[in-house]
Amino acid sequence: MLLTSCLEKNKPFIDKQNLTALETNLWLDYNQEYTIFKLWSPTAEKVKVNLYKNGNDGKSFESHQLETSKNRIWYKQVDKDLEGVYYTFQIMINNKWLEETPGIYAQAVGVNGKRAMVLNLETTNPKDWNDDKGPNLKYSNEAIIYELHIRDMTIHPQSGSNIPGKYLGLVESGTKGPNGVATGIDHLKELGITHVHLLPTYDHYSIDETNLDTPQFNWGYDPQNYNVPEGSFSSNPYDAEVRIKEFKTMVKTFHDNGIGVILDVVYNHTGRTKNSNFNLEAPDYYYRFWKDGKLSDASACGNETASEKEMMRKFILESVSYWTKEYHLDGFRFDLMGIHDIATMNEVAYTVKKINPNVFVYGEGWTAGDSPLPVNQRALKQNTIKMPQISAFSDDIRDGLKGSVFDDKSTGFVSGAKKMEESVKFGVVGAIQHPQINYKDVNYSKAPWANEPWQSISYVSCHDNHTIYDKLFVSRKDANESTLIAMDKLCNAVVMTSQGVAFMHAGAEMLRTKNGEHNSYNLPDSVNRIDWNWKVKNADVMLYYKNLITLRKAHPAFRMPSANDVRNNLEFKTVKDGLVSYQISNNANNDKWQDILVIYNAKTKPFNYPLDSEWQLAVLGDKFTLEEAKTINKTVKVPPISMLVAYKK
Repeated sequence: MLLTSCLEKNKPFIDKQNLTALETNLWLDYNQEYTIFKLWSPTAEKVKVNLYKNGNDGKSFESHQLETSKNRIWYKQVDKDLEGVYYTFQIMINNKWLEETPGIYAQAVGVNGKRAMVLNLETTNPKDWNDDKGPNLKYSNEAIIYELHIRDMTIHPQSGSNIPGKYLGLVESGTKGPNGVATGIDHLKELGITHVHLLPTYDHYSIDETNLDTPQFNWGYDPQNYNVPEGSFSSNPYDAEVRIKEFKTMVKTFHDNGIGVILDVVYNHTGRTKNSNFNLEAPDYYYRFWKDGKLSDASACGNETASEKEMMRKFILESVSYWTKEYHLDGFRFDLMGIHDIATMNEVAYTVKKINPNVFVYGEGWTAGDSPLPVNQRALKQNTIKMPQISAFSDDIRDGLKGSVFDDKSTGFVSGAKKMEESVKFGVVGAIQHPQINYKDVNYSKAPWANEPWQSISYVSCHDNHTIYDKLFVSRKDANESTLIAMDKLCNAVVMTSQGVAFMHAGAEMLRTKNGEHNSYNLPDSVNRIDWNWKVKNADVMLYYKNLITLRKAHPAFRMPSANDVRNNLEFKTVKDGLVSYQISNNANNDKWQDILVIYNAKTKPFNYPLDSEWQLAVLGDKFTLEEAKTINKTVKVPPISMLVAYKK
């Protein structure tokens, strides 16, 4: 029996005998006649709610003791219109009141997230919000994902933005950088990506929202309030509704321009431990511990949450459902997904797809340390096969192409390493079973881990570790600039012609550098920002990436929906030191090209590739001729460190 949201005034709203914690709707219930406050705390002796006139100072003007059900659901109905009133919960343990908390189900908060606010969420909806929709996807490998941090994109003084570092600045149209280049959302449209992946954009601890005149930066992997947008990206973090309105406006503007929005979520740990909002409600319940009583720390951030516990799983499922419904999000990227249990992740995918079939879920299939959760229950890359609706990042193709992220000197296929061809092939087919791959020679995975190709996220760089340009520079200090650029292009050429989900790091298309910094999570804007002068200086690289994306979008053969399609239509041809070629046949996935030949030449010299018949040349080095193509036969000279694509109609 659920709490009802359409109650008669002053009538009891809870069946104390039948209600269970798992069945209870723990979100705030608001209408103009009353507000119902709810909280689950199995060990609290007392619980109260404190009401405030604003979100950051002043004393409480009213407090109410909450009643409890036998299942430790604490509740209080206040019979008046509380819209705009801020509130906190407090629980008593061992006869002592703990710190105040906005509650883990807070949907609106004041500055720095300390107090929640009673709010009619409908008042935060942009115009025509009910008609808003993101892109349609049959399979997630139709997406081309661009991972960005909201502040990075517009904070450079030459970004042309009137609202730098903010939600609305990211979607401001008509912004221009040096030499009149398009910036912000216009740049993303010019590039052609289909989805933006936002680094954690819910409320986090790091940024002091009362001091935004002082530049502050953090990636946001220190969660505070999971169901509220971060205030520092809004125009007014003091007013709880502003960040919600502006986040929704950002989403709608992306959607109006054909771009989906993915949120990076960090349910695996909390930014604080002892005084986290979880511990201020139900001390110790939401976390994992070792047998000796010590907190487990597979996140390397001080704690890890216990997704296998019923109320933690409930919270994760209801949180992703809330973001999907209330904010119209198109996907979720799970940080350190391997900390969560497989059953929870399968429920996540099922739950969000039930709300919107176009929503997709992916994550990091690893942990940052050991966990009490048994390995066979963890949502690890190797267990992706047990999670049929979820995708995982392929570190196999990432490091196979350019070397290990953990060793500066390590190189990969494009940068001269030997015996990386099988890792590249494994990435090309999307980590599935394919008869032509010798799995014992794949760098990390000695067996396929994906049921279908779209379960593998193909990438070479992201916010973590070096940018792709910096990695190539630090591992190949002997290489000149033109060679490094060629390696950079070939890396993402492989990504964009692989069967997995194509994923790129913001700025890769203009040789983004962080000056060798590999962990810039709290470093200044000068390290993290996109410098739009790069787009001018590296216009040829930008054009190359744009053409790669055009190629992928125009040719569904590069994103086949099933493993059987890949096995039936993709055949590797010549594979030798520094060279991989393959053919896609049979108008695969209804492609207008009957056959496609792809050659990756990582050698430092041209390669004379023998042809068995006539082909039309679509891509050779930097030149893309996708329509009026030149005919080639007998042999073709593939330039050093480059990709060739040819086709038959």
